[in-house]
Amino acid sequence: MLDPRDLDDLIAIWQAGSLSAAAKRRRVAISTISRRIESLENALKLRLVDRQAKGTKLTYFGELIAKTAEPIAEQLARVNRLADGLRSEGGNLPVRLSATEFVISDILAPALSALWALGAEFPVHLQSQADVVSLAARDADIAVRMSRPEGASLIMRKLPPLHLGFFAARAYLDKRQPSDIDLVRERLLIYDDSYGRLPELVWMEEMGLRTSVALRTGSTRALMTAAISGAGIALLPVAIAQREQELVQVPTAHAPPARNPWLIVHRDLRHQPSIRVVHAWVLSTFAALVGGGNQR
Repeated sequence: MLDPRDLDDLIAIWQAGSLSAAAKRRRVAISTISRRIESLENALKLRLVDRQAKGTKLTYFGELIAKTAEPIAEQLARVNRLADGLRSEGGNLPVRLSATEFVISDILAPALSALWALGAEFPVHLQSQADVVSLAARDADIAVRMSRPEGASLIMRKLPPLHLGFFAARAYLDKRQPSDIDLVRERLLIYDDSYGRLPELVWMEEMGLRTSVALRTGSTRALMTAAISGAGIALLPVAIAQREQELVQVPTAHAPPARNPWLIVHRDLRHQPSIRVVHAWVLSTFAALVGGGNQR
């Protein structure tokens, strides 16, 4: 008899492109997903993956099975979501919220007291993830992402934009006025392409600042701490950087493009009481961020 988890693992390999990426998406060990695929191969009496020194990829049969199983897996996930909703009479089901490290640590975690004030009596799991999770596969119940996702089964709400700016420590400026700073001659600390070709990276090149970059990282917290330590001038979310007394904003002739986050929930879960509470909390948290200094 086929185990639905084994089919989910095969689909994950097909979608993610490798066994290791699939294991990360499924939040299981590589050995676990490998063992399940072997079980699936034995049940179907087909070789589904090619195991090579340079990696694992699906065979022709594996791709066919994964494509055929995908709608079945989605239907099973819908059954599970429906069962969750039917069990949620008291609204106490746990909620898994996926977002980037920055959104989790600097926006949502500091606002948890407001969530408890809304009467949330259910566990909340804040999942710090750079990868785009699949709500259809129940990798999370609700998500905040910095780019608009695709999917007919998703309910998407555009959140207020996060404005970006350059910030330096007072010690780094060394009595220089921020308005006198020429960014071309400074050490710039910016984001890398972990989240794709971000608009601010294109803007940096258009402004002729690429050769001034001394550090690239996908971590907002790393940029923040590096700037506070005096390592250079960092490109940071304005509303968050303004909280740090050691940092001073360095003006630019043209403002960097803002980040446009999205709040995402699966259509089947939108009426679940605990999901509705968390959804409202995220909306109010981002709204408060705008009112608290996100505007330039």
